[in-house]
Amino acid sequence: MWRHRLLTGSVLSLVIFASGLSLATADEKTPAKPEPAKPAPAKPAESKPAETKPAAATTLAPAKPADPKPAESKPAPAKPAEKKPAPPTKPAPAKPAEPKPAAPAKPAPKMVKLNVYPTDIQLTTSRDRQSIIAQAVFDNGLTQDVTSQIQLKAAQPGIVRVEKNMVYPDNDGETDIIASFGGTDVKVHSKVVKGKVDRPISFNLDVMPTFMRAGCNTGSCHGAARGKDGFRLSLFGFDPKGDYNRLTRELSGRRINLSLPQESLLLEKAIGAVPHTGGKLYEKDSEHYNATLRWLQAGAPYDAGEIPTVTKVEIYPEGGVLDGKDTTQQVSVLAYYSDGTTRDVTSLAFFSSNNDNSATITKDGLITASNRGEAFIMARFDTHTVGSHFVVLPKGLDFEWPNVPEHNYVDTLIHNKLKKLRVIPSEICSDAEFLRRASLDICGIMPSIEEFNSFVADKDPKKRDKLVDQLLNRKEFVEMWVMKWSELLQIRTVNNRISYKSALLYYNWLQERIATNVPIDKMVQELLGSTGGTFANAATNYYENERDTLKVSENVAQVFMGMRIQCAQCHNHPFDRWTMDDYYSFAAFFSQVGRKGSEDPRESIIYNRGSGEVRHAVDNRVMQPKFLGGAQPDTRGKDRRVVLSNWLASNENPYFATNLSNIVWAHFFGKGIINEVDDVRVSNPPVNPELLNELAKRFTDYNYDFKKLVRDICTSRTYQLSTQTNPSNERDLTNFSHAQPRRLRAEILLDCISQVTSAPNKFRGLPLGARAVQIADGNTTNYFLTTFGRAKRDTVCSCEVRMEPSLSQALHLLNGDTVNQKIVQGKFVESRLKAGKKPLEVIDEMYITCLSRKPTDKEYSSLVQVLDENKKDETNTLNDVFWSLLNSREFIFNH
Repeated sequence: MWRHRLLTGSVLSLVIFASGLSLATADEKTPAKPEPAKPAPAKPAESKPAETKPAAATTLAPAKPADPKPAESKPAPAKPAEKKPAPPTKPAPAKPAEPKPAAPAKPAPKMVKLNVYPTDIQLTTSRDRQSIIAQAVFDNGLTQDVTSQIQLKAAQPGIVRVEKNMVYPDNDGETDIIASFGGTDVKVHSKVVKGKVDRPISFNLDVMPTFMRAGCNTGSCHGAARGKDGFRLSLFGFDPKGDYNRLTRELSGRRINLSLPQESLLLEKAIGAVPHTGGKLYEKDSEHYNATLRWLQAGAPYDAGEIPTVTKVEIYPEGGVLDGKDTTQQVSVLAYYSDGTTRDVTSLAFFSSNNDNSATITKDGLITASNRGEAFIMARFDTHTVGSHFVVLPKGLDFEWPNVPEHNYVDTLIHNKLKKLRVIPSEICSDAEFLRRASLDICGIMPSIEEFNSFVADKDPKKRDKLVDQLLNRKEFVEMWVMKWSELLQIRTVNNRISYKSALLYYNWLQERIATNVPIDKMVQELLGSTGGTFANAATNYYENERDTLKVSENVAQVFMGMRIQCAQCHNHPFDRWTMDDYYSFAAFFSQVGRKGSEDPRESIIYNRGSGEVRHAVDNRVMQPKFLGGAQPDTRGKDRRVVLSNWLASNENPYFATNLSNIVWAHFFGKGIINEVDDVRVSNPPVNPELLNELAKRFTDYNYDFKKLVRDICTSRTYQLSTQTNPSNERDLTNFSHAQPRRLRAEILLDCISQVTSAPNKFRGLPLGARAVQIADGNTTNYFLTTFGRAKRDTVCSCEVRMEPSLSQALHLLNGDTVNQKIVQGKFVESRLKAGKKPLEVIDEMYITCLSRKPTDKEYSSLVQVLDENKKDETNTLNDVFWSLLNSREFIFNH
């Protein structure tokens, strides 16, 4: 009944006060209006460290803790500070105004580099051509498209012809093209082969790309599963032969007219000569029109012999920093073919921007800057998608980078990106904030009162590094990462397949590997190549948990490489490089997994059958095992899974170390450098590729000891940044220029409530007092864990862990059994009052236990008033305060 007294009497003021136990934003630093002075309340006798504490607020950003921050050189402000008015003095005799010297004009930006693309030109046959683009880079980091201003001249005449920025073949031979701008010359080598030969028209090389460029084979048009308006193309052109047959054989004479090619419906609809649902796609006599017309005039043949395939696509320039709205930059796209030739496919590529608010791009590849921000410009040609990163800044932004300290390589690479964005990182957080943040992130626990007092009082400048080392050596760190890996490996019971005994053995196998610091690559190789009984060799449960060959391959790609390749099962990936061939070739590694029963009906035996193939969904051909983005290995007479695991968890696979590094990073910052962490694709680029690559390199150099990687991250200045923002970074949500509040995940929040209330939990298969993070079975849960989004481990998707706050969560904390019962059960208040502590001393301990700080002066005033009004019922009043703290956003969020 004690909690319901919040609704009556003077304790109502506590509710108003409790609503202020939240996280304050930078916008709320404006001091409140002064109030009439009141007598200061009596405080506990013990001494408190000198503190400057902010007033409580009601918005979702962390409040500044009370304890002082460690000394570090602070960044200079982005703008000069305003001068305060001098105190009034006696009037002085008027003097004639002296003219102030004019501020020296800043020197104009100086060009430091001229980029000319491509660096090498190869022209094959008379129809080939190549565009040249030029980009000037200035000493202030800005870039400028100077393509229209460069002077191009061939060193040897007669081999190539230059018209504006386009190079055409004349005669066979080689020569340099000199690109001149601003006193700088850049040489571009060019070579012409078969310069007088007319290349024959090709359906695959010339006609199919026009469908992609015009959007004909997308899912919203003829690429839909049932087509559109009676005509169907393969989605994104994954089946050229099928498209050819539907064009030329289906409804003969309707779509093409070989007698009068110009009157073919295929052309007339595209140029808008007849009604077309998709509208006009291109102009008559355009490159795309003429390519299709040539093919029709040639009799609409299908390509004979071996057709060169696209092996690589590049986009130029490689990036840029655009100065102000409406600044433009032309891009070009170059394709490399399996026969060694190259081709300028700018006019055939499909362009898009992932952030039209900052930069848009036309169908011809012209970028136009808009609002401040970042945009990843993508170009798709054939089955390849490539991209280039562009930053848009306000016109003429005046910026000077302050002297921001750097603790390690993480800070260096973060700062390199922030300099380009003209963003200054926040100051570092207080010691108390860091203690709580690191304890929750590394071990999933709240720091104790003793740990708080000791850490805040410690004057060692290296105390934060030492704290990280101490936390990494605690058993709770192992339990935290066993939980995370249990989600990735889907450790759970499955009816008629995985018994509780199997799940528990599987969990114990994983825990032993992490506790003994087995390198992650060795653990993954052991897992994927495992054979034997699901009891005798618990790692084999990985293949018992999921029995579908295609699904197993999808899970492996998603967990260990961060790639969602599922859509390539039915068509080529629209936003990445993966084709149907890649998908089924990768699945072939798992086609020979055998399963049989054992003497114990609860146990299965996993073995290598040595037979079994995967067939392509389109033409039913047998697919040979091939690494994603890698070579086709020799698997004859070998266990295909072992061959794959040896490659997957090795330096040869460029995705393994980067993916795991990204997972570790996301745990400590709430989002990955690639976000979501299991959605790695060209169209979802890393916000800081240099940092991600360096983390992966270090991870590999550390022999895949992720504990060392965690230390690098947690000892960086970037991890220690405050949630308080400055004018330059207040809108930054992606580049880690300030910390962001993160709601505690379900297991950690329940454990913390149990820890601070001293009320232990009991879960299936675990002793009383075990933590929720130690639950082995994904199907073992309770109402609290389900409500707060604990993963069921039904899939490997990172989205299973739900971190979004909801109304049901708030209601359960306020009125549910968890908080209320644990306060009663743990007797936090009663035990301290019985030990002779005064009410304000108990409140101090509550705050330190829940929030890792002591109350602010304003909070003290409110609390004293509440206690004075309820002197006869101190126990229930203090329980009300405790309840309020446990329901505050400052407790529920890590900041």
